[in-house]
Order: sequence, then C-alpha cells, then structure tokens
Amino acid sequence: MAQLGLTERELRAWRTSFLMVELLRTRVEQQLQADGGLSNADYTVLVLLAEAPERRMRAYELGRVAGWEKSRMHHQLTRMERRGLVTREPCGSRGVYAVLTAEGLAALRSAAPGHAREVRRLFVDPLTPEELERFADVAAKILDNLQADAQS
Repeated sequence: MAQLGLTERELRAWRTSFLMVELLRTRVEQQLQADGGLSNADYTVLVLLAEAPERRMRAYELGRVAGWEKSRMHHQLTRMERRGLVTREPCGSRGVYAVLTAEGLAALRSAAPGHAREVRRLFVDPLTPEELERFADVAAKILDNLQADAQS
C-alpha cells in the first residue's frame, strides 16, 4: 500500500535512509561527546576551519559550506568562542572571520582519531569498497539535487 504518494519501494528507501542518517548522527555525536566533549556541530566547524587557509574563514562562507543558516552559525560560533575553540575577528566594515584557536586545534586533534574509528566502524567497515563507492555516488547525486534546489 502506497503512503504519502510513494510506492512501497520508494517509502522503504526513504525511511531506511532517514533512519540511517539519524542513527549515524546520534552515534557519532555520542562518541564525540564521550571522547572530547564536542558536539557534531563543534567538530564540523573545527574541521572546516582547520582545512581553511590560515585556519580562518569568513563566518558567512563557513555557514555556506556547512549548509547552515546565518543565525545557526552565529550561535554556534558564540558557544565555541566562550569555550576558547574559536575567536572572531572583524573583516571589512561588516564581515567577521571565524578563526581556529590553538585550543580548538588541540580539541580537533584529540577528537579526530576516535571519530575516524567510529565512522569506520559504523559506516565504512560494513560495506565493500565497491558498495562504498556506489554509496558515495548516490549520496553525491542527492546532495547535488538538494543544493540545486536550495539555490532555486
């Protein structure tokens, strides 16, 4: 019986994908909290800044790359700044740079090995290399569609 205008096959794919993403997010969040006191949002910002030139990025660009609304990024940076993980510096007349601090880099370096182990255990290891490649291709196709839809 089709629900929500979807066939059984479509509904199964949607529900399975949705549940998988939710459970992965929860389990990764639990690992990051337990091992380093970081949230998934903290980790995301730390990684993006660590990979940026001079470990800094305009807050607007950081939000765009993370796929977050301006207010979400502002509140996230405020929380992280209070904990000494990032600082904010003026950029031009209205812009702001988010800058990774030494403490933020240390927190990232401390959390990264456990995070990688958990991602490998939960996500990579259950798949063959071929399945992982196919999964990445399918996920990229859906991500491209989501990003194109957000721009229209």
